[in-house]
Amino acid sequence: MKEKVKVLLTETEVDARISDLGAQISKDYEGKEIHMICILKGGAFFACELAKRITVPVSIDFMYVSSYGNGTTSSGNVKIVKDLDEPLLDKEVLIAEDIIDSGRTLHHLIPLLYKRKPKSIRVCTLLSKPERREVEMEADYTGFTIPDEFVVGYGLDYAQKYRNLPYIGVVEQ
Repeated sequence: MKEKVKVLLTETEVDARISDLGAQISKDYEGKEIHMICILKGGAFFACELAKRITVPVSIDFMYVSSYGNGTTSSGNVKIVKDLDEPLLDKEVLIAEDIIDSGRTLHHLIPLLYKRKPKSIRVCTLLSKPERREVEMEADYTGFTIPDEFVVGYGLDYAQKYRNLPYIGVVEQ
């Protein structure tokens, strides 16, 4: 059965909010350099757009952490598929995440990254679904708080489809 996708947040809304986040992050990190960690695959679209809007120096690294597979809910098993290429020692780390849902991925990941001795770790997420939290996890920067609906677009997928949509949509069966 083919799914329908209803627009939740338009491309214009998403673009404007990412610009706001970039301005706030630039202000907060004034005089510093940011080492951005993009959480793949979904975070790639958001991280690239966010990095373009940050005015302080940004280096970027990628980490692939999986807990979903092809389903629509977290399996609860967090697996590091691709680790970072660069050390984090004494770096100002900003994690760019597409969505915080159950919170398990970041709850598992942040303590692991702190063992690598960065100066700091902050989290910027495009979307947050607080109704779905299973562990306490809040981002330092949040684009949008959304209802408990399965969303796609802007890097978010349904069985690896719809990542390329330039807006955030809700999958309707």
